[in-house]
Amino acid sequence: VQLQAYGGGSVQTGGSLRLSCAASGPTFSNYATGWFRQAPGKEREFVAAISWTGSSRYYADSVKGRFTISRDNAKNTMYLQMNSLKPEDTAVYYCVADLYGSGRYEQSDEYDYWGQGTQVTVSS
Repeated sequence: VQLQAYGGGSVQTGGSLRLSCAASGPTFSNYATGWFRQAPGKEREFVAAISWTGSSRYYADSVKGRFTISRDNAKNTMYLQMNSLKPEDTAVYYCVADLYGSGRYEQSDEYDYWGQGTQVTVSS
């Protein structure tokens, strides 16, 4: 599966953005998917994940209550709605996928497929 993330941009503190990740291939519905981010000078970190069934969602503590992950298998697309954005959310955001997933949703090596990143910048 190939992934393409888009929807990043620049917003002020408290603003919102919705990231999208479009997937190619007919079996997107069989993939657990998620988002990671990497800020300059920092390690890549887990943001959110959703199981291949869509029934389970996982979030980093830093984004709980502000971000919502979802997917539309009919459109082969995953989304990340980001509200109440903070400057510390500034990073390049990557979408990821793993066939069925094995439960290690927060581990970057869980995912075999990575999209190119999309930049999110939150100014104070």
